[in-house]
Amino acid sequence: MSSLNDVAGPQQRQFNPYTENGGTILAIAGTDFSVIAGDTRQSEGYNIQTRYAPKVFRLTDRAVLAVNGFAADGNMFVKKVKQRLEWYRHAHAKDMPLHAIARLIQTMLYARRFFPYYVYNILGGIEDDGSGAVYSFDPVGSYERETCRAAGAAQSLVQPFLDNQIYFKNQQPAPGTSFPAHLPLPIVLKLVIDSFTGATERHIEVGDGLEMYVVLAKGRDLSGLEGIVGLQELSTKSDGERIFVIRRELKKD
Repeated sequence: MSSLNDVAGPQQRQFNPYTENGGTILAIAGTDFSVIAGDTRQSEGYNIQTRYAPKVFRLTDRAVLAVNGFAADGNMFVKKVKQRLEWYRHAHAKDMPLHAIARLIQTMLYARRFFPYYVYNILGGIEDDGSGAVYSFDPVGSYERETCRAAGAAQSLVQPFLDNQIYFKNQQPAPGTSFPAHLPLPIVLKLVIDSFTGATERHIEVGDGLEMYVVLAKGRDLSGLEGIVGLQELSTKSDGERIFVIRRELKKD
């Protein structure tokens, strides 16, 4: 006859549909431009699943969305956002403004708050007044407009670097001078490349490729983009906002 000690105790069953697929995204807003970037590695732990999984997506000629976290949720969420924007385009014969896209994303994320999309979103682009803007979101929809934001596996490495270089934290200006509110495009592009180069050297979940989307305000010239290798224009019109993508290779180890 079995004793009480042989009887199994209570067992807890758990169901976790989420996983973390690595990678890093960031965005920086300038006076009349925005840069949104992400690496292309998709992994689970130390296992690389694919070396080309885009994390940055063009929504309109003035808006780009970067997603990071659970790749399946991210791809589904981008698909649903694009669908909603297409409905708006057919109903109003124009693209949705950037601030309205930010509110749309907030509403869509909050609607799933009890079973959320495990995705961190960064929206970048050009506002109606021609200024560059970046909006960052948490998985349940809380968002704010910022000048720069990083998210993903290397956020703890990249965000302090951006805080120092973009917000000039822990720096003192020279006597009689002040720090600029926004940096020029060539410096921003260099900071983005430096951010991902450093993250790739120090983090196994970041690497392979880098995609940088540049959104320019209407009427802005291409200064800062001249002579860049791998530059490709994605704009549908030449008389409005313009959007470009720059692709680079990162370390593959």
